[in-house]
Amino acid sequence: MSMQLTPTGDAAISEIVQRYRLSEGAVRSMLDAIVRGGGSMAQFSIAELGGNGQWMRGGMTMVGDMFNTGLQSTVSNLCLELSTVLAAPDAMVRPEVASSTGTMMPLGGLWWPAELGAPSSSGGQNDAAYAYFPKDRRLAVRAAGRVVLYDTGDHLISGVQQQQGGVGTQQFTSQYGTFAVDILRPVDPAAPVVTPGMDGPRPTPVAPTAVQTPQPVPTQAPTGATHPAPTPTAPQGPTMSAGELVGAIETLAGLRDKGILTEDEFTTKKTELLARL
Repeated sequence: MSMQLTPTGDAAISEIVQRYRLSEGAVRSMLDAIVRGGGSMAQFSIAELGGNGQWMRGGMTMVGDMFNTGLQSTVSNLCLELSTVLAAPDAMVRPEVASSTGTMMPLGGLWWPAELGAPSSSGGQNDAAYAYFPKDRRLAVRAAGRVVLYDTGDHLISGVQQQQGGVGTQQFTSQYGTFAVDILRPVDPAAPVVTPGMDGPRPTPVAPTAVQTPQPVPTQAPTGATHPAPTPTAPQGPTMSAGELVGAIETLAGLRDKGILTEDEFTTKKTELLARL
């Protein structure tokens, strides 16, 4: 069903119809598609404009006759002008729909609360649309004629993936990762912004990888390394008198002279005996 225009809006559409030499039905159908796209994008199927196509403000324009650059330029310029008409406050009769809190909110090109001003990003597909207002920490979502306003908390939304369906089917991306819109807390459009922190649940953060503290490795001696043998301590026997010592040395000397002890062995034993004096 086409949006109801004010006399100012009707005049703007009539002027566009004459200038583009299109039927009024085709132009109004494109206007409806832009309304469904939140004022910044459209998906349409209009025979006069090449059949199926898509348009996005500041982005792509696709038409059914993909090699017809003239038609593509016409669609792009037409959509841009219609979105400007849609944004004019006196061009459309904007019916109201109930929000999640019961507050009546405008439906149309500017379907979010006027006090939020201009969103940093907005878009939509079919009957679903969104508008993001980072300064006020608000995200407006429209689906199936119902508008819900959310508190984004400390999410800094940087992307969106539009899926088929109603509220809860948008997937948004922030510094916490990708999340569904229904994790955010719905708020009254007139509710003040609360700082700091996020009132709704955050996506579960990924636990950091545990850091293993390296254990000291026992130092091993290089293969083949030699260690000096401990110096043997000469056995300590009972103390000997001088006479006993002389007799023992003479006995050792006799054994040496007979070849039983070598000179080194004799010297060693003699030293041990002297130590016992």
